[in-house]
Amino acid sequence: MIATLLVLTAHLTSAVSVAPEEMDQFRSWVATRFADPSSAPQLGSGIDVVANHGDVQVNARGGKPMHLGTTPYSNGFYCHAPSRMVVHLTTPAQKFEALVGVDSNDQTSGGRGSVVFSVAVGGAEVWHSEILREGMPAQAVSVPLNGARDFELLVSDAGDGISSDQADWINPIVTREDGTALPLSDVPILTNDLLLENRDPVFSFSYGGNPSRGFLNQWKQQRESRTIADARHGTRTKHTVVYRDPATALLVRCEGIEYNDFPVIEWTLYFRNEGAQDSPILSDINAIDTRIGRDPESGYVVHQIRGDDCTPQSYQPFDTPLAPATDTRIANTGGRPTQMAFPYFNIEWGGRGLIYALGWPGQWATRFVRDTETGLRIVGGQELTHFTLHPGEEVRGPLVVLMPYQGDWMRAQNLWRRWMVAHNLPWPGGKPVQTMRSLCNGNFYPGLMTVASQEKDFLQKHLDAGVAFDCWWQDAGWYPCEEVGWPKTGTWAVDPQRFPKGIRELSDFMRANGKVTMVWFEPERVHPGTWITENHPEWVHGGKDGGLLKLGEPACREWLTLHINSFLNEQGIEYYRQDFNIDPLPFWRAADTEDRQGISEIRHVEGYLVYWDGLLQRHPGMLIDSCASGGRRNDLETLRRAVPLLRSDWYASPEGQQCLTYGLSLWFPYQGTGVIYDRDIYWWRSSMVAEMSFGPDAAGLDNVHMNVVKRAVDEHKLISPCLMGDFYPLTPYTQSNAEWMAWQFDRPDLGQGVVQVFRRPDSIYESAHLKLKALDPDARYAVLSLDALDPETLTGKQLMEEGLPVIVTSCPQAITISYRKVE
Repeated sequence: MIATLLVLTAHLTSAVSVAPEEMDQFRSWVATRFADPSSAPQLGSGIDVVANHGDVQVNARGGKPMHLGTTPYSNGFYCHAPSRMVVHLTTPAQKFEALVGVDSNDQTSGGRGSVVFSVAVGGAEVWHSEILREGMPAQAVSVPLNGARDFELLVSDAGDGISSDQADWINPIVTREDGTALPLSDVPILTNDLLLENRDPVFSFSYGGNPSRGFLNQWKQQRESRTIADARHGTRTKHTVVYRDPATALLVRCEGIEYNDFPVIEWTLYFRNEGAQDSPILSDINAIDTRIGRDPESGYVVHQIRGDDCTPQSYQPFDTPLAPATDTRIANTGGRPTQMAFPYFNIEWGGRGLIYALGWPGQWATRFVRDTETGLRIVGGQELTHFTLHPGEEVRGPLVVLMPYQGDWMRAQNLWRRWMVAHNLPWPGGKPVQTMRSLCNGNFYPGLMTVASQEKDFLQKHLDAGVAFDCWWQDAGWYPCEEVGWPKTGTWAVDPQRFPKGIRELSDFMRANGKVTMVWFEPERVHPGTWITENHPEWVHGGKDGGLLKLGEPACREWLTLHINSFLNEQGIEYYRQDFNIDPLPFWRAADTEDRQGISEIRHVEGYLVYWDGLLQRHPGMLIDSCASGGRRNDLETLRRAVPLLRSDWYASPEGQQCLTYGLSLWFPYQGTGVIYDRDIYWWRSSMVAEMSFGPDAAGLDNVHMNVVKRAVDEHKLISPCLMGDFYPLTPYTQSNAEWMAWQFDRPDLGQGVVQVFRRPDSIYESAHLKLKALDPDARYAVLSLDALDPETLTGKQLMEEGLPVIVTSCPQAITISYRKVE
């Protein structure tokens, strides 16, 4: 008897394209925080329901008129204590008027309910009612607003519990300063939870021990918004907000970029001492410190994944509910930004949410502080800052990115993936980065074939077999390191004994065959007894004993840039791979004095980015591969300059590879991993992401079946463009070998996609119906298993509602299924 796998789909299908209302609400929020007030568009009038026991209903209760006593009313708000509504107006107002009382209905009749109505302006109560119960006469409200644009309508329980506290604001009217009347029932209830009544800066810090919230708005301010444009990004808006302390001449600059095709705003914070003396202590710098509006009845959930720690649990998805009155803190470890923790978050609440990312190639921390009165506060930045700035000195903080969204959280993940492709992935040579296949001769078998003659034979065998690789990847161990092995880094010269003609001999050979060459470097970790420690110990945290290179030292960074640039040119190397097998945080912390805590880290981060930018400026067609003991430095600043071709140093089982793909694909459209040659097609298919590298283990090529290698590489070349598309999990994430794992990559721009299905070794199930996502229900699709000969034609409706039928008769087994829109 064939067992059938019942697949539960946990995620809703919805359009991924940006909705106009999303962009409108996003622009309103940006305008309040960044734009020049003289030129920014005014926010439309709206009512923000910060708190309410249930939904606020406009002009009705349950679709029927509201009642105060026996009198019906069809204009106003029906709510339930406790309730707080914040009214935002575009123009100053003279007064507010209404009738208030407890709604009369079958639930409240008999004098039930007991509430107090009140009105507040500027946070201070300016009017309140007596205790009102059902059946009592309506009480009139008339409150002067004295030019206010924002005020609050509140309903409180009178102290005996909220049962039947059903309250009505009847005929609520605002009289503007020009005398015109505005019925509040005509003002929309805001759905943009980011829009709050305050207009505070999006960051915070302490200066001389005083929190910036208490003084920053009193400093002289300058704002500028201008359009910027380039070939890749099209038009965007750059916002610059500058605050200047008249007493100490500290300048605080917040530079924001507003995207015009996605609801995305990013910003970076800078501090500069323009005075003649050392500044007071700057501390507790939060690159983001802002609030999300009301506290929803549904609560908040943070969707996230683990960072990399070289285990099969790397990138495991998990959810963190944010309980009321809690303060949840998350931070990475050791100074490498995606080690253990991952600085990308999707905060969901009530059918909407916010993606938030911190781009900082160092030690970061973030907090989610939930308050039932004011909603959710997001705080984040460099973990430790406590320093004075010298005259003329400037520092920067982390990059912050926010992307608000409507709908379900998986739709938002695909919006994020599209934004990553459109605006973040590297463009070597002015063109989008392409999927790739890399032949590696060192990563999987340290010390093997690091002699030029062996290398050339190794490469020739693959060329003769017709293996369609794009890049030859020379991993660690090509420099003088025989007595220690590959970890002896710090002498960046080719070992003349093993490579008498240099790497150039092999890179020329690759170029002649239409391939590029990538070489491994690790400049930041310096081993004792190498050129750097012997000639410039002052450039190393640790001196002659080795340690961390001081990339924050201009002379050191300039030497490294020029030296590596010359090396790339001399050896004919097209692609640059940088590893980072050391935790930098202990070196940074040890180097800082009490009044300069955080400075060494900032200078190293700045130097690291400047170093890469210098290489890219000199080699505009170059691709950089980011590695840090695998995937431990893949923050957003890094990924704008590089791609992770080895997403983790863990690749010891096919099921683990499946898990890593599932989790990381939620965030990264471009990632790479490796396959060792003695693996079967199940393992190869478990490792197919945008980039796939491969090579033999210590046994070499003697037992390798080149036909299997060629087949797998050809298959990857066929499907890899789809792997950059939208990502939809089709089964739950699991590490169990008794389950299936399946997902879909969809390219709506191409009308095609691919489904990857894995029946694991202990699974008893032989078939499944996988409900696909985001297809055109009226279109027909040619569906083809790559192990079959003929395609099957199914409608989009069938594939989404009935599911794609999949039969897997043996285990473990991987099935790859492509689909293409045919009409």
